[in-house]
Amino acid sequence: MTTNRTNQTPDASELLDTLQVTKIKPRKSCGGSWVIGTIAGHRFEALVFPEHADSPDFELADSRISKLWVRRIDDNVTVVNFDRGWDILPATPRAKTIVDLLAAGLAEHVFGN
Repeated sequence: MTTNRTNQTPDASELLDTLQVTKIKPRKSCGGSWVIGTIAGHRFEALVFPEHADSPDFELADSRISKLWVRRIDDNVTVVNFDRGWDILPATPRAKTIVDLLAAGLAEHVFGN
């Protein structure tokens, strides 16, 4: 797979095949876990919870992710930042697909539900 910054829509299954969770660090206060990993040439950190947020505004879609940071590895550019709301919307189609993939299954991967 080659890194692609064009406006082409990336193949989600190809990107998902590159997902590597390198660390899951449970938080002692307020629950949740910090999840660190890589996907499709990007590094990510996410704060993921076993339950949905009390306020839907504090959660990325219906994902149980309250914080998500994604940076391209090759040039260290932050392409996504969600901190209980959007600070940086996905900057590329690839970044959008990464967000969609993580939102769809990261909590299930971490908590098994």
